[in-house]
Amino acid sequence: MQNYSKYIHKANILTEALPFIKEFKDKTIVIKYGGSALVNPQIKKTIIKDIVLMKLVGMKPVIVHGGGKDISSFLNRLGIESKFVNGLRVTDGDTMEVAEMVLAGKLNKQIVTDIELDGIKAVGITGKDGNTVYAEKIHKDDVDYGYVGDVIAVDPSLVKTLIDNDFVPVIAPIGKDKMGQSFNINADYMAVAIAGSLKAEKLVFLTDVPGVLKDVNDPESIISFMNASDVSSLINDGTISGGMIPKVECCMEAVRQGVNNVHILDGRIEHCLILELFTTKGIGTMIENK
Repeated sequence: MQNYSKYIHKANILTEALPFIKEFKDKTIVIKYGGSALVNPQIKKTIIKDIVLMKLVGMKPVIVHGGGKDISSFLNRLGIESKFVNGLRVTDGDTMEVAEMVLAGKLNKQIVTDIELDGIKAVGITGKDGNTVYAEKIHKDDVDYGYVGDVIAVDPSLVKTLIDNDFVPVIAPIGKDKMGQSFNINADYMAVAIAGSLKAEKLVFLTDVPGVLKDVNDPESIISFMNASDVSSLINDGTISGGMIPKVECCMEAVRQGVNNVHILDGRIEHCLILELFTTKGIGTMIENK
Protein backbone atom coordinates (compact mmCIF):
# COMPACT_ATOMS: atom_id res chain seq x y z
CA MET A 1 0.00 0.00 0.00
CA GLN A 2 1.38 3.38 -0.99
CA ASN A 3 2.53 5.68 1.82
CA TYR A 4 0.60 8.93 1.63
CA SER A 5 1.93 10.36 4.90
CA LYS A 6 3.75 13.33 3.38
CA TYR A 7 0.69 14.25 1.35
CA ILE A 8 -1.57 13.90 4.38
CA HIS A 9 0.78 16.25 6.25
CA LYS A 10 0.39 18.82 3.46
CA ALA A 11 -3.39 18.37 3.56
CA ASN A 12 -3.39 18.98 7.31
CA ILE A 13 -1.46 22.20 6.80
CA LEU A 14 -4.03 23.37 4.25
CA THR A 15 -6.98 22.53 6.50
CA GLU A 16 -5.33 24.39 9.40
CA ALA A 17 -5.56 27.51 7.23
CA LEU A 18 -9.30 27.14 6.54
CA PRO A 19 -10.62 29.00 9.63
CA PHE A 20 -8.33 31.95 8.89
CA ILE A 21 -9.31 32.02 5.22
CA LYS A 22 -12.96 32.06 6.25
CA GLU A 23 -12.41 34.74 8.91
CA PHE A 24 -10.50 37.14 6.67
CA LYS A 25 -12.43 36.64 3.42
CA ASP A 26 -13.43 40.04 1.99
CA LYS A 27 -11.31 41.82 4.65
CA THR A 28 -8.79 44.52 3.77
CA ILE A 29 -5.20 43.73 4.79
CA VAL A 30 -2.66 46.54 4.38
CA ILE A 31 0.96 45.38 4.07
CA LYS A 32 3.88 47.71 4.65
CA TYR A 33 6.47 46.15 2.36
CA GLY A 34 10.07 47.12 3.04
CA GLY A 35 13.42 46.11 4.50
CA SER A 36 14.97 42.78 3.47
CA ALA A 37 11.62 41.62 2.09
CA LEU A 38 11.97 44.28 -0.61
CA VAL A 39 15.64 43.76 -1.53
CA ASN A 40 16.36 40.04 -1.03
CA PRO A 41 15.34 38.29 -4.30
CA GLN A 42 14.38 34.98 -2.71
CA ILE A 43 12.42 36.56 0.14
CA LYS A 44 10.74 38.96 -2.26
CA LYS A 45 9.58 36.07 -4.43
CA THR A 46 7.89 34.33 -1.48
CA ILE A 47 6.26 37.56 -0.24
CA ILE A 48 4.72 38.16 -3.65
CA LYS A 49 3.36 34.60 -3.73
CA ASP A 50 1.90 35.09 -0.24
CA ILE A 51 0.13 38.25 -1.42
CA VAL A 52 -1.18 36.47 -4.51
CA LEU A 53 -2.51 33.63 -2.35
CA MET A 54 -4.21 36.12 -0.03
CA LYS A 55 -5.95 37.64 -3.03
CA LEU A 56 -6.96 34.28 -4.51
CA VAL A 57 -8.63 33.12 -1.26
CA GLY A 58 -10.76 36.25 -1.07
CA MET A 59 -8.76 38.75 0.98
CA LYS A 60 -8.18 42.31 -0.17
CA PRO A 61 -4.45 43.05 0.10
CA VAL A 62 -3.16 46.62 -0.24
CA ILE A 63 0.59 47.23 -0.44
CA VAL A 64 2.44 50.31 0.76
CA HIS A 65 6.14 50.00 -0.02
CA GLY A 66 9.34 51.70 1.03
CA GLY A 67 12.60 51.87 -0.84
CA GLY A 68 15.22 53.82 1.10
CA LYS A 69 18.09 51.54 0.12
CA ASP A 70 17.28 51.88 -3.57
CA ILE A 71 17.08 55.66 -3.24
CA SER A 72 20.49 55.78 -1.56
CA SER A 73 21.98 53.50 -4.21
CA PHE A 74 20.67 55.63 -7.06
CA LEU A 75 21.81 58.86 -5.40
CA ASN A 76 25.26 57.35 -5.00
CA ARG A 77 25.36 56.50 -8.71
CA LEU A 78 24.52 60.11 -9.48
CA GLY A 79 27.15 61.42 -7.09
CA ILE A 80 24.57 62.94 -4.71
CA GLU A 81 25.37 62.50 -1.03
CA SER A 82 22.70 60.92 1.20
CA LYS A 83 22.29 62.88 4.43
CA PHE A 84 20.31 61.69 7.44
CA VAL A 85 19.40 63.51 10.64
CA ASN A 86 17.69 61.59 13.45
CA GLY A 87 17.00 58.75 11.05
CA LEU A 88 15.24 60.95 8.46
CA ARG A 89 16.63 61.56 4.99
CA VAL A 90 17.25 65.25 4.33
CA THR A 91 15.52 65.69 0.99
CA ASP A 92 16.48 68.68 -1.14
CA GLY A 93 15.05 69.29 -4.61
CA ASP A 94 17.45 66.94 -6.44
CA THR A 95 16.99 64.21 -3.85
CA MET A 96 13.20 64.53 -4.04
CA GLU A 97 13.33 64.15 -7.80
CA VAL A 98 15.40 60.98 -7.49
CA ALA A 99 13.21 59.62 -4.66
CA GLU A 100 10.06 60.06 -6.71
CA MET A 101 11.66 58.48 -9.76
CA VAL A 102 12.89 55.45 -7.80
CA LEU A 103 9.78 54.95 -5.65
CA ALA A 104 7.04 55.73 -8.17
CA GLY A 105 8.87 54.52 -11.27
CA LYS A 106 11.33 51.73 -10.62
CA LEU A 107 10.16 50.00 -7.43
CA ASN A 108 6.41 50.55 -7.68
CA LYS A 109 6.16 49.21 -11.20
CA GLN A 110 8.45 46.26 -10.44
CA ILE A 111 6.18 45.16 -7.58
CA VAL A 112 3.15 45.49 -9.87
CA THR A 113 4.90 43.40 -12.53
CA ASP A 114 5.89 40.71 -10.01
CA ILE A 115 2.28 40.37 -8.82
CA GLU A 116 0.86 40.28 -12.32
CA LEU A 117 3.32 37.57 -13.38
CA ASP A 118 1.38 35.33 -10.99
CA GLY A 119 -1.91 36.15 -12.70
CA ILE A 120 -3.30 38.80 -10.34
CA LYS A 121 -4.21 42.32 -11.48
CA ALA A 122 -2.36 45.14 -9.74
CA VAL A 123 -2.10 48.91 -10.18
CA GLY A 124 0.74 51.10 -8.93
CA ILE A 125 0.02 54.59 -7.67
CA THR A 126 1.51 57.19 -5.35
CA GLY A 127 -0.30 59.22 -2.74
CA LYS A 128 -0.41 62.04 -5.31
CA ASP A 129 -2.73 60.11 -7.62
CA GLY A 130 -6.41 60.78 -7.14
CA ASN A 131 -5.53 63.30 -4.39
CA THR A 132 -5.11 60.26 -2.16
CA VAL A 133 -2.59 61.70 0.31
CA TYR A 134 -2.07 65.34 1.18
CA ALA A 135 1.10 66.15 3.07
CA GLU A 136 2.85 69.11 4.59
CA LYS A 137 6.50 69.76 5.30
CA ILE A 138 7.56 68.27 8.63
CA HIS A 139 8.70 70.60 11.38
CA LYS A 140 10.79 68.65 13.86
CA ASP A 141 13.81 69.30 16.09
CA ASP A 142 14.49 72.69 14.45
CA VAL A 143 15.94 70.81 11.46
CA ASP A 144 15.10 71.62 7.85
CA TYR A 145 14.50 68.18 6.33
CA GLY A 146 13.54 69.64 2.96
CA TYR A 147 10.77 67.82 1.10
CA VAL A 148 9.95 65.31 3.82
CA GLY A 149 6.29 65.33 4.68
CA ASP A 150 3.73 64.38 7.30
CA VAL A 151 0.36 63.02 6.18
CA ILE A 152 -2.38 65.52 6.95
CA ALA A 153 -5.32 64.03 5.02
CA VAL A 154 -6.22 60.86 3.12
CA ASP A 155 -8.94 60.37 0.53
CA PRO A 156 -9.18 56.59 -0.02
CA SER A 157 -11.62 56.85 -2.96
CA LEU A 158 -9.11 55.77 -5.62
CA VAL A 159 -7.76 52.92 -3.50
CA LYS A 160 -11.29 51.68 -2.79
CA THR A 161 -12.14 51.88 -6.49
CA LEU A 162 -9.14 49.70 -7.33
CA ILE A 163 -10.06 47.18 -4.63
CA ASP A 164 -13.69 47.07 -5.77
CA ASN A 165 -12.54 46.39 -9.33
CA ASP A 166 -10.42 43.42 -8.25
CA PHE A 167 -7.00 45.09 -8.39
CA VAL A 168 -4.26 44.96 -5.77
CA PRO A 169 -3.28 48.59 -5.08
CA VAL A 170 0.48 49.14 -4.78
CA ILE A 171 1.20 52.53 -3.21
CA ALA A 172 4.47 54.47 -3.17
CA PRO A 173 4.98 56.76 -0.14
CA ILE A 174 4.81 60.11 -1.88
CA GLY A 175 2.21 62.79 -1.19
CA LYS A 176 1.66 66.36 -2.25
CA ASP A 177 0.59 69.63 -0.69
CA LYS A 178 -2.20 71.95 -1.84
CA MET A 179 0.20 73.56 -4.33
CA GLY A 180 1.18 70.23 -5.89
CA GLN A 181 4.65 70.03 -4.34
CA SER A 182 5.80 66.43 -3.85
CA PHE A 183 6.88 65.17 -0.44
CA ASN A 184 8.71 62.01 0.55
CA ILE A 185 6.78 60.31 3.39
CA ASN A 186 8.01 57.65 5.80
CA ALA A 187 6.48 54.41 4.48
CA ASP A 188 5.45 53.25 7.97
CA TYR A 189 3.41 56.41 8.54
CA MET A 190 2.01 56.19 5.03
CA ALA A 191 0.86 52.62 5.69
CA VAL A 192 -0.81 53.69 8.95
CA ALA A 193 -2.64 56.53 7.19
CA ILE A 194 -3.83 54.28 4.35
CA ALA A 195 -4.90 51.47 6.71
CA GLY A 196 -6.74 53.91 8.93
CA SER A 197 -8.59 55.51 6.02
CA LEU A 198 -9.70 52.07 4.81
CA LYS A 199 -10.58 50.86 8.34
CA ALA A 200 -8.50 47.81 7.49
CA GLU A 201 -8.92 44.55 9.35
CA LYS A 202 -5.15 44.24 9.64
CA LEU A 203 -1.99 46.25 9.07
CA VAL A 204 1.15 44.14 8.68
CA PHE A 205 4.64 45.64 9.01
CA LEU A 206 7.36 43.58 7.32
CA THR A 207 10.51 44.49 9.25
CA ASP A 208 14.03 43.25 9.89
CA VAL A 209 13.25 42.21 13.48
CA PRO A 210 11.47 39.07 14.80
CA GLY A 211 8.77 41.08 16.60
CA VAL A 212 8.44 42.49 20.11
CA LEU A 213 10.72 40.51 22.44
CA LYS A 214 10.49 39.90 26.17
CA ASP A 215 14.30 39.81 26.17
CA VAL A 216 16.08 41.79 23.45
CA ASN A 217 19.02 39.37 23.70
CA ASP A 218 16.82 36.33 23.02
CA PRO A 219 15.26 36.30 19.52
CA GLU A 220 13.11 33.35 20.58
CA SER A 221 11.32 35.38 23.30
CA ILE A 222 8.71 36.81 20.93
CA ILE A 223 5.54 38.20 22.48
CA SER A 224 3.00 36.68 20.11
CA PHE A 225 -0.06 38.64 21.30
CA MET A 226 -0.41 42.00 23.01
CA ASN A 227 -3.46 44.05 23.86
CA ALA A 228 -3.21 47.67 22.80
CA SER A 229 -4.01 48.63 26.38
CA ASP A 230 -0.81 46.88 27.57
CA VAL A 231 1.62 48.78 25.36
CA SER A 232 2.20 51.78 27.65
CA SER A 233 3.12 49.59 30.61
CA LEU A 234 5.50 47.52 28.45
CA ILE A 235 7.26 50.71 27.36
CA ASN A 236 7.40 52.00 30.94
CA ASP A 237 8.90 48.78 32.31
CA GLY A 238 11.51 48.66 29.54
CA THR A 239 10.23 45.54 27.76
CA ILE A 240 9.67 47.70 24.67
CA SER A 241 12.71 49.93 24.24
CA GLY A 242 15.08 51.52 21.75
CA GLY A 243 14.18 51.25 18.08
CA MET A 244 11.13 49.12 18.84
CA ILE A 245 9.35 52.06 20.49
CA PRO A 246 8.68 54.01 17.24
CA LYS A 247 7.54 50.79 15.52
CA VAL A 248 5.05 50.06 18.30
CA GLU A 249 3.93 53.70 18.38
CA CYS A 250 3.13 53.37 14.66
CA CYS A 251 1.08 50.28 15.50
CA MET A 252 -0.79 52.15 18.21
CA GLU A 253 -1.58 55.03 15.86
CA ALA A 254 -3.09 52.51 13.42
CA VAL A 255 -5.25 51.10 16.24
CA ARG A 256 -6.36 54.63 17.16
CA GLN A 257 -7.36 55.16 13.52
CA GLY A 258 -9.61 52.10 13.54
CA VAL A 259 -7.44 49.18 12.39
CA ASN A 260 -8.46 46.03 14.25
CA ASN A 261 -5.10 44.26 14.50
CA VAL A 262 -1.52 45.24 13.73
CA HIS A 263 1.32 42.78 13.13
CA ILE A 264 5.09 43.19 13.34
CA LEU A 265 6.71 40.43 11.27
CA ASP A 266 10.23 39.38 10.42
CA GLY A 267 10.34 40.04 6.68
CA ARG A 268 13.59 38.07 6.43
CA ILE A 269 11.65 34.80 6.77
CA GLU A 270 10.29 33.13 3.65
CA HIS A 271 6.48 33.11 3.43
CA CYS A 272 6.23 35.17 6.62
CA LEU A 273 2.77 36.45 5.67
CA ILE A 274 1.28 32.97 5.32
CA LEU A 275 3.00 31.79 8.49
CA GLU A 276 1.52 34.69 10.48
CA LEU A 277 -1.95 34.94 8.98
CA PHE A 278 -2.79 31.31 8.18
CA THR A 279 -1.40 29.37 11.16
CA THR A 280 -2.49 29.14 14.78
CA LYS A 281 0.90 30.04 16.26
CA GLY A 282 2.09 32.74 13.87
CA ILE A 283 5.67 34.01 13.82
CA GLY A 284 5.55 37.66 14.89
CA THR A 285 3.77 40.00 17.28
CA MET A 286 0.10 40.90 16.90
CA ILE A 287 -1.26 43.94 18.71
CA GLU A 288 -4.99 43.50 19.23
CA ASN A 289 -7.41 46.41 19.41
CA LYS A 290 -9.02 45.36 22.68
